[in-house]
Formats: sequence, structure tokens, C-alpha cells
Amino acid sequence: MDRTPDDRTAGDRTAEGGDIEIRGPETTEDIGFPVGPDRISGTVWHPVGAPRGVIMIHPATATPRRYYRAFASCIAASGIIAMAYDYRGTGESGDPRDHPGMRMRDWMSEDVPAAAAWCRERFPDLPHAAVGHSIGGHAMVLGHGLESVSRFAVVSAHVAATQRIAKRRERLRVGALLTVVGPVLCRTLGYMPGRRLGLGEDIPAGAMLEWGRWTRLPGYFYDDPTMHARERAGAVEAEVLAIGADDDLWASPDQMDALLAPLHRASVERRTYAPAELGVPRLGHHGLLRRGTGEAIWPDLIDWLSRDF
Repeated sequence: MDRTPDDRTAGDRTAEGGDIEIRGPETTEDIGFPVGPDRISGTVWHPVGAPRGVIMIHPATATPRRYYRAFASCIAASGIIAMAYDYRGTGESGDPRDHPGMRMRDWMSEDVPAAAAWCRERFPDLPHAAVGHSIGGHAMVLGHGLESVSRFAVVSAHVAATQRIAKRRERLRVGALLTVVGPVLCRTLGYMPGRRLGLGEDIPAGAMLEWGRWTRLPGYFYDDPTMHARERAGAVEAEVLAIGADDDLWASPDQMDALLAPLHRASVERRTYAPAELGVPRLGHHGLLRRGTGEAIWPDLIDWLSRDF
């Protein structure tokens, strides 16, 4: 599990809707939109000149939208609008202690579609594509948020069953964290203190407990009968690009293939990158979308996403 660095710099704002800022060649706009009684905070990166499309960024678990700022700026520099946001109970979309019952399935089935709907309503005359990192990719594999999308990319998204982790030390560490330490802390504190444990953002107890339950199943959420996950994935019709890193201890190529296997009606392309290929010492679970390690692949990724623009 990679630690998510705190990448705050001047320019991050609480999203109350409509704050505009010029930073570099692009314009950023802090936005907000409702999901039931809650409100999600996000940021839009506007390119210079008329945009040719929109790319949504659906984040990974415990990964704030500011983490994707460099990637979003690269998208905007390509003449495309980028949008990223924080799931409810994380980042600037609410305190996890105020969302104890928020589950991973709620992020996938409610937050991701709400973000996609906001983009569709705000930019109705532009073509749309999307990138999903880890759980953000899970959501789209299960058909969420695809109403205006004909192609999407998943990054380091996998069947996250602990027993599939190849290295024994990491398997034991992750198992202890997600099925022992995490649940105890959630029941004691009322939330998962991800920052203290080097996991990125704090997250709601409900999400942590569901995550832990799924990691004990050989097929992850595919083995949860309440998710109807295989049926949902089997109904997806889209162009899909799945990219990962060969040194990712969690989303190994085999684990990514297991996630993608039920996409019988989609056209799936796979790409796996090695750190040496990109001239960096390590990629891991977050490196492909991180400033300083993943930039080399971004032009090709953006080109693939914008083929229909």
C-alpha cells in the first residue's frame, strides 16, 4: 500500500462552488454539488481557449483530489477540461466522523454517478471520457457514471483480495491492517485514521469495514451477492484501457486481469509499465498518476481518452 503524500500548495480551496483562480496556463474553479443531503467538493481545470472535451478523474480510496492536480493540469494543457473531487467523508467533502455509515459501494454507486451527472449538465455539448484510479476504476467497471462516456481508463484497479497478494510480508501486513487494526480503530474512534497510518486521507468507518470484508473474499466484491457485480460488469459496453505498474504489490497484472475478466461486452486494452521503462525507481499503486513518476505516460493516456473528441 502506497502512502499518499500531502501535496497541498497554494491554490487549494474549500469547494463552496464557483471560486475561480488563474494558476499557470489553465484556470481552476472550485465547485460543489449535492449527493442526497450531502455535498461533494471538486475542482475543474479549464484550458486556455475553447475546450474540445471533458475528462473526469474518479479518485482512489483515501486519495484527495489535490493528488491529481498535476495530471489534471496536463489534461487542461491538452485543450480538455478536467474535473476531480473528493468522495463523501473524505478530503473537503466532509469529516469521516460525520459519515460513519458511508460505504465503498456508496462512493461507487452514488458519488461517481453524481460527479458524472454534474459534468454532463455543466458541459452538455462536449464529449466526455473518464479515468478511474483504483476504486474509481471499480465504479466504472461496474457500470457507474458511464451515461455520457464511450471510453474510460482504469488505473491500478484490481480484485483486491488479500490472498492474491504475492509477497507474504505484504499479504500479512495488509491483512492485519484491513481486517484487524482497521476495524478495531473504526469501532473505537468512529472512523479510520488513515493519515496517522500513512494511508492517505482519513475515511469513514463504514467504508473501512466494507473494504476489510471484501478483502477476505477470493473474488473481492465479485463474491458479495448483494453487489451483483459480475452481472453489472458484464453489461458494460465501452472502450476500456486498463493500465498498471508491474511493481504494484496490490494491483498486480493478474489481479487487474481478474477485475476485467467479466467485461464480456467491452473492448479492453491492457498496458503494464515497469519503473525502469519510465526512468523512475518505483511506481507502486499511486505512481502512474503522481507528479515526478507518471508524467511520461500521460500524453498517451490523454490521447487515448480523447480519441472521440
